[in-house]
Amino acid sequence: MQPPSEPDGERAGIGRLAATIERLRRQVQEAQQAADGRALIELARGILIERLRCGPTQAARQLAALAEEAGVSPLELAADLINQAARDRLAEVAEDVLADAVPAETRSPAVRLRAAEHGMVHAPDTQAVAVSLLEHALGPLGAAAVAVWVAGPDASLRLAGYAGFSAEEARRWHYVPPGVTTAARRALTERRTVWFDSLRQAGPPTIGHRQLSGGRVTVPAGTGGRVLGVLEIGWPDDLEPQSPQIRRQVEALAELVAHTIEAPSGEQGAAAGDGYAELVDLADGLHDPALVLTPHLDGEGHLVDFRISHANGPFLDPAGRPRGEVVGALLLETYPLLAGDGGIYEKVQHVYATGEPFRADRMALTTLVDQVPLSVVMRLSLSRQGGGVLVVWAILDETSRLARLLQHAQRLGRIGGFEEDAVLGEITWNQQLFEFYGLERSAAPIPIDRLAEHAHPDDVPEVGRFLRTLLHHRRSASVSFRLRRSDGISRHIRVVAEPVFDDHATLLAIRGVYQDISAQHWTEVALAATQDQLVQSEQQAAERNRLALQLQHAIMPPSRGPMDAFDLQIAVRYRPAEKEHLVGGDWYDAIVLPSKQILLSVGDVAGHGIEAATGMVVLRNALRGLAVTGAGPAQLMTWLNLVAHQMIDNFTATAICALYNPGTRVLRWARAGHLPPILIRDDRAAELPMIGGILLGAVSEADFEEGRIELRREDTLLMYTDGLIERTDRTLEDSQRQLLVSASRHAATLDARLDHLLAHNRSDTDDDTCLIGIGLR
Repeated sequence: MQPPSEPDGERAGIGRLAATIERLRRQVQEAQQAADGRALIELARGILIERLRCGPTQAARQLAALAEEAGVSPLELAADLINQAARDRLAEVAEDVLADAVPAETRSPAVRLRAAEHGMVHAPDTQAVAVSLLEHALGPLGAAAVAVWVAGPDASLRLAGYAGFSAEEARRWHYVPPGVTTAARRALTERRTVWFDSLRQAGPPTIGHRQLSGGRVTVPAGTGGRVLGVLEIGWPDDLEPQSPQIRRQVEALAELVAHTIEAPSGEQGAAAGDGYAELVDLADGLHDPALVLTPHLDGEGHLVDFRISHANGPFLDPAGRPRGEVVGALLLETYPLLAGDGGIYEKVQHVYATGEPFRADRMALTTLVDQVPLSVVMRLSLSRQGGGVLVVWAILDETSRLARLLQHAQRLGRIGGFEEDAVLGEITWNQQLFEFYGLERSAAPIPIDRLAEHAHPDDVPEVGRFLRTLLHHRRSASVSFRLRRSDGISRHIRVVAEPVFDDHATLLAIRGVYQDISAQHWTEVALAATQDQLVQSEQQAAERNRLALQLQHAIMPPSRGPMDAFDLQIAVRYRPAEKEHLVGGDWYDAIVLPSKQILLSVGDVAGHGIEAATGMVVLRNALRGLAVTGAGPAQLMTWLNLVAHQMIDNFTATAICALYNPGTRVLRWARAGHLPPILIRDDRAAELPMIGGILLGAVSEADFEEGRIELRREDTLLMYTDGLIERTDRTLEDSQRQLLVSASRHAATLDARLDHLLAHNRSDTDDDTCLIGIGLR
């Protein structure tokens, strides 16, 4: 027999080495499991010694006898004894698993959970906790990796332990700054368990998401209402919906992790020595009113309220109570109306749990004064310091608002200042504005949206553009115009205004200044020639704008009074683009046909300029002529598509054509790439079902579907072009949903409804807008 060649010998040696390593690995695992088992058995013996008043030897014999009698192993019996003695969360979870007959692995759920608890408690650091957790509890559930994140005081996340991920991946994810969206961040900010079936498509970025892209779960780990960290578990494959028992096991393990996470230095409870004293010193050093809140827990360690532990010197109770009655009381007992969805108490809970600060320049606080609700507006700041929450609030009274108004007027360098509060609906003027308008000081201020009513008729278009920019597009704007007072005196006025938003882009107020330029106009003799030239240039520019505006009005009037046709009331609105020298291609039509049916149409030709306007006129007139044939909406769209296709190259348009039969109250309609009409019934707005129809002019031959709807009394139908809602900062679907909300608002008349829609649906694409409303009486 020939001896093996050298390569074969090397392979045989490598095989023996691999087998030896595998045998040693199994021995280590068996030794670890045996050590864990011995620890649980020793705990169970201790319980029997205490209960039976016996010695260690007798307790060991009793444990063996009971296990033999029950037909289970001593280790399983030991876990049951520990569960019965502890009656904690792990015991409840183990009982639930066994009661629901979940298939057991080689070790029972009770043994696995207790072994995991033992390994975590005796682990020297969080890294060892993660390894023990994966080995004893999560591995049998099919998990392949685990990460333990510790939450910082600024809502950041630090990777404190991991298992199943590579060291390189752990280095890349060792720190997640505040505000970065990850899987663990969602559990922290939402304060709930988040399950991801798979990370392959829509999952957020997280540790190991490229290599381990299966199912993932993140669980907040906290105690006493405070989230100390996040437990993240990863599976190699997609997750099927998990049973309630598995979900409870995962949450119980997160609770164990919370008890093993050590609070960072300086993060001990707020009532503990120097930490609390420093927080009080911080509050006392503030000029604004401040409170120090500490968590109030029930007997089971759950957060139920916050105690007002300290109030600084500037603090004044909104209800007028002495500081001694407030300090030491519970927050919700003192201010019960703080509770509720999105209320201040919920903000305090979130800040305490996550460490993420909260700021609001204007927020309503409602309290009870002699059992009567009293609302005040205040500036609010919440931040977690140590184990407490620092609350800084300042009630905004009339004096502070006027002081801030004066500062803004000085910054803008003008004379008369104003502020319109979008939250409370209040308008604040200074004395000069009452003099500009010729009003008494006791008169009600005039809202900025009524500025055109007090302008010279020739200046109304300029004022209209100013208001659209300010109120619709929500941008800073300015305008010069002639202010006509009730006593016949005119003033040359320049207005500069700006919208004010909070951090969430919510409109808080409109503020600005009026500048009276009349004195400069009449007394600056040295600049008379320059002023004349400037006036001439302005008149020429205004004349050009007026000519462009007249051209637009000749093609498409901005509005048309209500038209009554049989049992229909029809009203239309046309809003030109901001750049009025650009003639648009939006159009509308409403006529009674010889057949006594009513033709309703709206459309939008792509582009601007003379070509778009010419195409709009051709399509509108062609549709009128074709409708006389008596054909239905779908056939009319087919013919109109041929007209569009045979015009100049690259000509496209969208349109809606509808025919209403007064005898049957049936409206038939077809669309060509246009947004569907909106039906308002019982003050509930909804789009009509989408039907098929391609853009006009895109192809030479196209088929169009036809929709039918029977209108009822008091129904309202809206047809519009996308210039009403299209914005660059949101999707078209979001804008359509906002339009439906706005259209559902009750309106006394059809004209009032259209005016409301134009005012509260702000496009920022500088496009024309057509809006037609049909009301059935």
